[in-house]
Amino acid sequence: MRILVTGAAGFIGSSLSERLLARGDEVLGYDDLNDYYDPALKQARLDRLLPHASFRFVRASLEDRAALDDAFAGFRPQRVVHLAAQAGVRYSLTHPHAYVQSNLVGFLNVLEACRHGAVEHLVYASSSSVYGANRKLPFSVQDAVDHPVSLYAATKKANELMAHTYSHLYALPTTGLRFFTVYGPWGRPDMALFQFTRRILAGEPIEVFNHGRHTRDFTYIDDIVEGVVRVLDRVAAPDPAFDPLQPSPGSSAAPYRVYNIGNHRPVELARYIEVLEDKLGRKAERILLPMQPGDVPDTWADVAELSADTGYAPSTPVEVGVGHFVDWYRDFYRA
Repeated sequence: MRILVTGAAGFIGSSLSERLLARGDEVLGYDDLNDYYDPALKQARLDRLLPHASFRFVRASLEDRAALDDAFAGFRPQRVVHLAAQAGVRYSLTHPHAYVQSNLVGFLNVLEACRHGAVEHLVYASSSSVYGANRKLPFSVQDAVDHPVSLYAATKKANELMAHTYSHLYALPTTGLRFFTVYGPWGRPDMALFQFTRRILAGEPIEVFNHGRHTRDFTYIDDIVEGVVRVLDRVAAPDPAFDPLQPSPGSSAAPYRVYNIGNHRPVELARYIEVLEDKLGRKAERILLPMQPGDVPDTWADVAELSADTGYAPSTPVEVGVGHFVDWYRDFYRA
């Protein structure tokens, strides 16, 4: 198939593109290589894709509607995986306008391009952050998500609403994936694992929020990519069991789906740090701090719907995944 991947120089986008190319798909990567974090790392990810004969790349932003429309018109994608976004919960506290431009205006441009390009299926990145102030665990797509605690989360919830509107009005099949704390080789430098590794190897203390007591459903990159591919290949369709008198938040009478995609095994942050210390062969000096604004105490993905519909079965424990990350980090940074 011809598949357009936005955010192709990003963590998940580059790994997904590599997987799609390996199975014989044509991929058009779309990314602006912005400086939210080290552009050199993004370029290094991209450099692994550029030698493939079936890979093409467009450098432009989501907000550049003309560039996005040109990319769709020239490539004529059959399916789209939209992963580009302004990421980060804490950054949204100080740079709110960046989230509106990329995550709202940019997503509208993607929806319009898919609509006019007769795209067969749009798969897009939502986030576990949409669960916000919810405390019932595990988080289920059957739960209401009306209490976001960061602007980032609010934009991701808005994306799901926007996608449903286009599924309903224009019969555009859309599937949203609520990612749960993705980690692994080629990961993002703003994420805890990356920051902890750099500081521990440099002999610097690490800041541990909520005294290390909160839990996260850490999900290894290979498990995430496997899930995305399975969803991409299963085009969203109307739910024949949908009841408008008792509507399910995860499906619709329109061709619309939302899934959790996580490991279904929450790990306490303190334990995560212990695993990292073991893999690095060094102990961390910890600065224990309270919870940060915009953070939530726990995440835990109920992946029942995704498993039932696609056979998704994450299999990588943190002891294995963190080890793979450390090996990559030492090699890439000669650390």
